[in-house]
Formats: sequence, C-alpha cells, structure tokens
Amino acid sequence: MLPLPALTSPNSTTRRAGYQRESRRFHSPSIVDIRVTLRYLRARSRLTNLGVLLLAAFASLSFLHTLSFIFSSTSAAFSDVYAEYSPPSILATIERNETLKGLDHLIIVPGHAIWMGSRPDHVLNEEYWTLEDYQKGSGQVLAITDHIKHGVALAMEDENSLLVFSGGQTRLLSTTTEAESYMRLALSLDLFRNHPLSSLALLPFPRATTETYALDSYQNLLFSFARFHEVTGRYPSRVTVVGYEMKRRRFEELHRPAIQFPARFFEYVGLEPPTGGGDSARAREGEFQNGYKPYTADLYGCHDFLLAKRRARNPFLRFHPYHTSAPELRGLLDWCPSDPRTIYQGPLPWEATE
Repeated sequence: MLPLPALTSPNSTTRRAGYQRESRRFHSPSIVDIRVTLRYLRARSRLTNLGVLLLAAFASLSFLHTLSFIFSSTSAAFSDVYAEYSPPSILATIERNETLKGLDHLIIVPGHAIWMGSRPDHVLNEEYWTLEDYQKGSGQVLAITDHIKHGVALAMEDENSLLVFSGGQTRLLSTTTEAESYMRLALSLDLFRNHPLSSLALLPFPRATTETYALDSYQNLLFSFARFHEVTGRYPSRVTVVGYEMKRRRFEELHRPAIQFPARFFEYVGLEPPTGGGDSARAREGEFQNGYKPYTADLYGCHDFLLAKRRARNPFLRFHPYHTSAPELRGLLDWCPSDPRTIYQGPLPWEATE
C-alpha cells in the first residue's frame, strides 16, 4: 500500500490547523487593538488636517495676491518695477524739474543725418552735414531743417509737450549724435526765441531734449518713449512724429502697432523735400524697398537685413540705458520673436489709454 500524500498526512493536517490558528491570532485583532489603532489614526489625521488647512490658507492668500496684481491699474502694476531696476546710486543724481512732471504729449523729430556746423550760415550747406550719397543734392538738408523747425513750433504751441530729437552716433566720421546736432541747429537758428525764458541768459528751452541712442525709425519711436519717461517720470498719453511724408505708412502701419500704442492718440506730420519728378519717385521707391517692406517682414527690426543696418549704424558700440531708466519697457525692448511678425502682447504702461 502506497503512503498517503504529504499534504493529506495526519501530521500535515495538524500543522495546517496550527498555522491557521496563528494566522487568525495575527490577522484578526481584538476589539481593544482596533480601538487603539483608531485613536492613533485620529491623532495623525488631526495633524494632517491642520497641515492641509495651513496649505489651503497659504494658497488662498497667494491667489488673492495674484488677482489683486492682475486687476490693479497699469501704473500700480509697474509701481515697484522702477525701484527694482533703477539703482539708488543713479536715482540719487536725478532731480526732475517739477514743471515737467505734468507733461503728457511727446513730439518726436527722428534724425536722418548729422549737422557738424556751428553758425546759421552753415545750416543749408551740405559740406557741414554727414550725408549718405543718396541724400546729397536732393534737398534733404532743407527738408531736415524743416522737420526741426516744425517740431519746435509744435512744442512752442503746446505747453504740455516735450520735444525729443532722436538719433544716435550713427556715422563713423562724426563725434556727435544725430539728436545732439539737431538740437544744436535749433539753438543756432534761435528757434526757441519766443519762449518766455529766452531773454534770460544761458537758460535753454526746458521742454526740448535729445534721445541719443536710436539706430533706426523703430527705435526713434520706442526710445523716445523711454527718454520722455527719463525726463518727466511718466509716459506720454499723446504722440506726434514729424518726419518725411513718404515714411508715414512705416510709422502708422508698422511701428505704432508694434508697440501697441493707441491709434487715436498718435499723429504723424509728413513733410517732403522741395524736389519733384524723378527724384521724389526714386525716394519713395527707396523708402518702400529699404524701409517699409523689410519692416513688414520684421516688425521689430531685430533679424537679418534690419539687424545688419543697426550694427552698421553703431560704429562706436554704444549701449542704451533704457532697461534701467524705463524698466516698464524691458519686455518690449528685448522682444525679438522667432516669427518676426509676432506682435508683443506683454504689459505696457500706456494700455490704460486705450
């Protein structure tokens, strides 16, 4: 007779019964054990709930702070930016004229050349100008002088305006900037003579200044906003640009939308050289091919062709200060999207004027 299988042997049955009793003893806790366990879990639960409540409170405060930032006014949103990015060592040197803090109208005269003269009889003499070849012998000097005169006249008429001559040190053969030369020309012609302070010796017209870093027309516009902020401590609510009529579309259709400034508060005053016929036609075609058309493909002028022009116009390797003096514009100053036609959508200090 064969022996019984091990699993059915008497000894195996006895061992299995003993194992089952031990298992029930460990896996079937008594009522006392259950109560102790529940008290322990409740104590841990109270601590966990307290932590959850603290985290929820912190999250709520953070959420409310975010909402207050989003729904606050633009000026409030930017209130701490200036202090953050403007070093006290620089701010300590700034003492603004109280009469300039209420100005709200920015008048821009973009630079196109550099005047090297010092007397009124030098103004219309091309020998005292740094001109590109295409600018020579075509009435450009007279047109530029008209831009300066008209900008001054507009500023004299509006006591809430600041006139900004804009243009950098763009020519290798010049030791000054376009903007500074325009201001010097205006002073040489005594264009501010009708101002009440003109009779007082050595007192310049207080509502005219220079922006000396712009390398192209887009920067003429944007950097003049920054310069306005430096002088007044605020940003303009109205803007007038005085320049060539043939550049009107460039400013109205490309530059203004690129900085998201409201169209109803923007005005372009176009003046043309006193020439006609073929010269005017060639000038308009040159503006379209070398100005308007490239900006339609590269709104911010920071790629390829337009970037190369900026580099060529910066032979003295000058750096503008506007990240510090106009920190509200930092996002726009640095905006150079991979898709050159993508418009900047970040916060701007003039959105409240929309």
